[in-house]
Amino acid sequence: MRHLHVWSLAALVGVTGIGLALNAAQEPDLRPSGKGIGTLDHPPMPDQASTPKGQAGPPSKNTSNGINYRGGPVMTNPIKMYYIWYGNWSNNTATDILPFLANNIGGTPYFNINSTYYNGSGTKVSTNVTLAGNGLTSPLATMVSNYPFGNSLSDAQIQQVVLNAISSGVFGGATTPDPNGIYFVLTSQDVTASSGFCTSYCGWHTYTTVNNTAIKYSFVGDATRCLSACAAQSTSPNGNPGADAMASVIAHELEEAATDPQLNAWYDNRGYENADKCAWTFGTTYTTSSGVANMKLGVAPNQKDFLIQRNWVNASGGYCSLTY
Repeated sequence: MRHLHVWSLAALVGVTGIGLALNAAQEPDLRPSGKGIGTLDHPPMPDQASTPKGQAGPPSKNTSNGINYRGGPVMTNPIKMYYIWYGNWSNNTATDILPFLANNIGGTPYFNINSTYYNGSGTKVSTNVTLAGNGLTSPLATMVSNYPFGNSLSDAQIQQVVLNAISSGVFGGATTPDPNGIYFVLTSQDVTASSGFCTSYCGWHTYTTVNNTAIKYSFVGDATRCLSACAAQSTSPNGNPGADAMASVIAHELEEAATDPQLNAWYDNRGYENADKCAWTFGTTYTTSSGVANMKLGVAPNQKDFLIQRNWVNASGGYCSLTY
């Protein structure tokens, strides 16, 4: 169990995340890179920007909630998640844990936090989430279990994995991207991402455009590869520390992709997206038979416990929470 490391970070940023606002007024507005907010071993300090290149962002419309709208699109239609399992996932309970998360996170008080975000017309981000495609089945499983790009993936190769999966028609036969979809590339323990998995980030999200359709996608690696950097605990509620840690990162990237899908919608003046502002803080927890958790998902008796990072509520001045 590694709680002291997690809670010391929570003390650093403050219970409500307001500590992240230090020196914000003195910093130029920066645009997020989508690369997340660091790792447990190397969290950002309150005065660090999350954008490595320091790109200037568009003007903001101040909401006085610690996060601002920049005019870009958000995901207002029901959100569809697609899983692409790259590498060897045989005999790994992640293939049960992570689909359960995707099928049960929508409509919860936790994901309802995203309803505090909206587009330029005032239409709220959708809180309807489903797992629309699970690449565990052939032929996609065969295509990516053969390590077509080896064991160390560049950002460009991760994008190509997504494009290949879509063009192959394995998700319902469609060979065109789903404009309401977020495609998650999940890599097994023996695979890394060369731009900084385990050292600079635990996951990230971004997009590309094909035939005028913005394809939203995310990378999340198996945290078993680096539990000290990407997992809050070495034992976990579902008996799989790597997968349980991935669940927290997936939730983090999902809510950011929904509210800032093209990196030009919702973020603060340091480039922190909503989940970044609460990264690695978990709020009130409880003990399970094999770890620590802060929420139950699913409907009794079919429920699972998870330890999920909090999200930023864009209301009442702004604060980190597990519910709204």
